[in-house]
Amino acid sequence: MNNLIVKNAAQVVTCSGFEGKRGREMSDLQVIKGGTVIVTGGIISHVLHPGEGIPVSERDYTLIDASGKALLPGFVDPHTHFVFGGYREEEFSWRMRGDSYMDIMNRGGGIVNTARATREATEEELIESGRQRLDAMMRLGITTVEGKSGYGLDRDTELKQLRVMRRLNETHPMDIIPTFMGAHAIPEEWKGKEDEFIDFNIREMFPLVAGEKLAEAVDIFCEKGVFSVEQSRRYLAAAREHGFLLKMHADEIVPMGGAELAAELRCLSADHLLQASDEGIRAMAEADVVATLLPLTAFSLREKYARGREMIDTDCMVVALATDLNPGSSFTASVPLLFAIACIYMQLSPEEAVTAFTINSAAAINRADYIGSIDVGKQGDLILLQFPSYKFLPYHVGMNIVETVIKRGEIVFSMC
Repeated sequence: MNNLIVKNAAQVVTCSGFEGKRGREMSDLQVIKGGTVIVTGGIISHVLHPGEGIPVSERDYTLIDASGKALLPGFVDPHTHFVFGGYREEEFSWRMRGDSYMDIMNRGGGIVNTARATREATEEELIESGRQRLDAMMRLGITTVEGKSGYGLDRDTELKQLRVMRRLNETHPMDIIPTFMGAHAIPEEWKGKEDEFIDFNIREMFPLVAGEKLAEAVDIFCEKGVFSVEQSRRYLAAAREHGFLLKMHADEIVPMGGAELAAELRCLSADHLLQASDEGIRAMAEADVVATLLPLTAFSLREKYARGREMIDTDCMVVALATDLNPGSSFTASVPLLFAIACIYMQLSPEEAVTAFTINSAAAINRADYIGSIDVGKQGDLILLQFPSYKFLPYHVGMNIVETVIKRGEIVFSMC
């Protein structure tokens, strides 16, 4: 029945809410000192303050004494590419000697390189490597993850990636939210025919993906040398007609007006945003588009970080964080490094960083009503830290301090 009681936590960091938070709201974690959380049948049934009696029979529940430890919602990672074949370690060394990400892509490396390896991989091989990555992410406290396709760039491989995610969602403890990203790059066989490739996705792929219910959202890489603003507009508008939510890789390398387009189309989220304009950021805030920031990617590419501090202070945006786990620009899902960079270099407070990787990242995948906070009625996804405060997340730099991971009221990882 997945019945669980976590008693006497030094902090119950509730992040309470049912929608994304912005501005000063991001600093209010609504912490309960010495609190207790009860999960009944996989759903949070009680959030208790000290002195309140436990209103259930303890013999019907698994008990955890959380004295001296902080209890948080499970982390939500709203932007990853965790299903892929092959690796790109050689390209990493090229970047270290000064080659740019776009230079490598233009000579046949980058996403197209991974697409070749993913096309060659069997479904079972992708399931096994995907499971290993999910296991590693879960040990870091991630309990829900968004996964994108986009390493097939053809009919069969794109569907293979999405079916792999569906099978993993059925067999792995972690929840996987699938996104179709058929327009991740221009495959070799479509070079010079970019508009026709967009047509192929609209005409053939959208009906197939929607018909099999393989994805909830659609994404596109709106970037110089990849897909233009107009191509992105046409692609996303057609996706909406098929019932998909809209997401964008926007203004990562070159300022192109991606943020403005995300606002115009009222996308669920726009991601990266390293080069987003002031006007685009303001428009996104007014249109309630979640700004999903990916500091691990900027770190790996040695690029400047997105203006998260300004987005929170000036524009009162819903700001989320994600790892962007992928084989090229961010081959990491390091939650400890994510918190360290967000706080030390992007100047988010520890409170804002926690909000950005829980309730706000849940909003970025349209799940804020169900996960991302410790509220009655939400799914019992929780993590227990080794230390008594959430402030240890960025402070204990680069170290995993997650001791126990709970999914739907069941312990799925424990260091004890």
